[in-house]
Formats: sequence, C-alpha cells, structure tokens
Amino acid sequence: MTIIEPRWRTSTRSTDSGGNCVEVADNVPGVVLVRDSKDRSGPTLTFAPAAWRDFITDAGRRGD
Repeated sequence: MTIIEPRWRTSTRSTDSGGNCVEVADNVPGVVLVRDSKDRSGPTLTFAPAAWRDFITDAGRRGD
C-alpha cells in the first residue's frame, strides 16, 4: 500500500503579514484537507471533494 503525503499549499488570499491563513491539500484521493497555516501541527479539517467544491463556489459568490 502506498501512503500519500499531503501536499499543502497556502491560500491565494493569505498575506505575509500574518493574517487569516489556511492551507489546503487536495492531492490525497477522496478527501480535501484544510488546516491553519499558523498552527500546522493543530487540527486538520477533512472534506469530501464535492463538499469542498460547493464551499469554494459559495464563498466565491459572497465575495470579500
């Protein structure tokens, strides 16, 4: 069995000034992982890919 390590990427909305930052890993089959970039050893949220797409679509409609 091959274990896939999450490949984390920082949100394009994150800033270098320490604002609200999230990291997303979408390379793990069947799940999308989300964590706080300021607390990388803290909890990780797990979403089904369809739920994550719905969230991103809805968030994009709401704007800033």
